[in-house]
Amino acid sequence: MKLLCRFLFLLILACTSLELHPNSWAKRHDDVILSAAKDLNPSSSAISQELQASKVKLLTLLGRPLQVSVAESHGLFAKYGVTLETENLPNSDELRSALAAGKGDLAYLAVDNAVAMVELAHQDIVIVMGGEGSQNELIAQPEIKSIQDLRGKTLIVDAPNTAYALQMKKILLLSGLQAGKDYEMKAYGATPQRLVAMRENKSFAGSMLGPPSSIVAKHAGFVSLGTVQDLIGPYQAAGFFGERSWVAKNRETLISFLAAIIDAQRWLMAPDNKPQVLELMTNQMHLAPDVAAKSYESLMTKPGGFAKNALFDLAGFRNVLKLRAEVEGSWGGHPPSPEKYYDASCYNDALEKTKSKP
Repeated sequence: MKLLCRFLFLLILACTSLELHPNSWAKRHDDVILSAAKDLNPSSSAISQELQASKVKLLTLLGRPLQVSVAESHGLFAKYGVTLETENLPNSDELRSALAAGKGDLAYLAVDNAVAMVELAHQDIVIVMGGEGSQNELIAQPEIKSIQDLRGKTLIVDAPNTAYALQMKKILLLSGLQAGKDYEMKAYGATPQRLVAMRENKSFAGSMLGPPSSIVAKHAGFVSLGTVQDLIGPYQAAGFFGERSWVAKNRETLISFLAAIIDAQRWLMAPDNKPQVLELMTNQMHLAPDVAAKSYESLMTKPGGFAKNALFDLAGFRNVLKLRAEVEGSWGGHPPSPEKYYDASCYNDALEKTKSKP
């Protein structure tokens, strides 16, 4: 009886803290309830199991995604009953390895990485939602005037056999240049790291960069030799994916997490919120005001930027698979159906959940 009274007292305390600390309520609520639950039954508390099931660990590559920051600062994860932990990895190889080793539940990364995990590492991965298209450009050193000037040069990528490296290979193939024969590719890490490397080492002739890095690069005198939108077409870039076993076991938690991200993406893209989004970009991404303004315009209003309701672009994903087939020779040059890698059911339920949740 004493333990039950303590549990009820702590529950009331957790609820009261919502008024005092709304942004940190979810964590405090979980900590308090878990503590009380352990007192009631430290070995097998149903409350403890339920709260543990509501937690998601997200692996990211380029710091904290804007959607995640918005969902946290606006209490959207708490609204849907989810607590989130994030870990930022320096490159896609390490991120894929961490996901495969069970060191995270979901990844937010270019979805071609999910395809690579299935086909190259034989991991049972499924993509559950989109997020962003691709506005990448082939950015080169100031003295490079054409793609032909890249012959014999070294180009840097995140990983040589996934996502944006395949974009680069395709763009250069259109001009008759083949990787390993006409130019060298060197793995160097995520987009901001590659821009820093190009600034510090002039022997790195070019790389695929997207906003805001591409905008910063052009301000610094680097040149654009072509865009993905113009040369390749629609491309499904960043999205959420994870192990099918985790998705199946944690379906309701996943749906709630996706619902929070959808709400956050809507907020980001709403024109009325532009001043707050610009402030977020300048503070979180450490962008100069003019770069933040151009990044906003590109990412929020133009093709290849943030997708309405975080919608997965099936046509863009077919292009992702087509690119892997053409450039890497996967599947004998004949890409499979997108449904082999993408399951829309959790996203559809999350979208409905956002409509019913006030």
